[in-house]
Amino acid sequence: MDELTTKTEAQARVDRVRCFQQELAQLQEEGVLALADDQRQAVSTYHDALISRYARGFDIDHSRKQKQLSLGMRIASFLGALALAASVFFLFYQYWGLFGTTAQLVVLTGAPVALFAVTMLVAQRDDSGYFVKLAAMVTFAAFILDVAMLGDIFNITPSDNALLAWTALAFLLAYTLDVRLLLAAGILCLTAFLSARAGTWGGLYWLSFGERPENFLPAGILLFTIPWWVNHQRFSGFAPIYRVFSLLVLFLPILILSNNGWGSYLEINRQLIEGLYQVAGFVLSAGVIGLGIRRQWPEVVNTGNTFFVIFLYTRFYDWWWEIMPRYLFFLLMGLTAIFFLLVFKRLRSAPPATGREVSA
Repeated sequence: MDELTTKTEAQARVDRVRCFQQELAQLQEEGVLALADDQRQAVSTYHDALISRYARGFDIDHSRKQKQLSLGMRIASFLGALALAASVFFLFYQYWGLFGTTAQLVVLTGAPVALFAVTMLVAQRDDSGYFVKLAAMVTFAAFILDVAMLGDIFNITPSDNALLAWTALAFLLAYTLDVRLLLAAGILCLTAFLSARAGTWGGLYWLSFGERPENFLPAGILLFTIPWWVNHQRFSGFAPIYRVFSLLVLFLPILILSNNGWGSYLEINRQLIEGLYQVAGFVLSAGVIGLGIRRQWPEVVNTGNTFFVIFLYTRFYDWWWEIMPRYLFFLLMGLTAIFFLLVFKRLRSAPPATGREVSA
């Protein structure tokens, strides 16, 4: 009997079991397949035991009703985490002036530690993971507030090192508790830190790193490689999050520079800069689509498709919007969409590549 390591894998196995049961019932009803009573009972007993074991170990959804309720619980957990984090923030600011400096230091240093301990305690008792996510998000918000207010108390010059501290805590909570929302928060903080450092190396003040979109490109490249040299098999959905965020961090600056070359570090003609980034956008998005198809990463294929279309349609607008009649412009866009449909249909109809599926 196989041993699965994550809730996602267990849920996928149970979903396959339910699909098999439905298809088997359909085949029996149509007279295509008829199992003997002992065979049918053996299969049913095995599947029931399997689902029960996964339900005890991973708190999975083994019915449609449970899936619908789980969606509501995820939404409630997210909204609850935001609400409690905001509550902590406004609570601090409402009564902050009533405390002396010593009391403020005790509260600021003690609150994140206490909330972290509460989060670890909740993790031991919460099999569903929803309350853990809520507690972890409040802990992370309290830590951000702690760092910001300590800087105010001691009049510390703002530094990008705070982003690195926030990244460390977000990753610690995400990997310890398997919380994808905190992983996304950590990725955003890490992206901001790396981009700020790239900006300072380029001669900018660290808070001005957004003025040069190229500051984000090293962070995007680093994020995309992380799932290759860090094994995320035990963590549900972590590798796709890294890949999607890394592609966003790569493509968005290229899209901006392909339309406005003034933000580039390159000291050449602005139109040439825009042309270079336009070509880079097409080449990179096409390459990402090919890589996603070859490695069987649907999130990479979808992101590459989205940006390829965006790059294409922005070029259409720049080239033809002013010189074409409106009906002809939109006709051209429609014909282009039909062309891509035919290409994707052909790719979809192609025989699948042999070999095992590649995942990270």
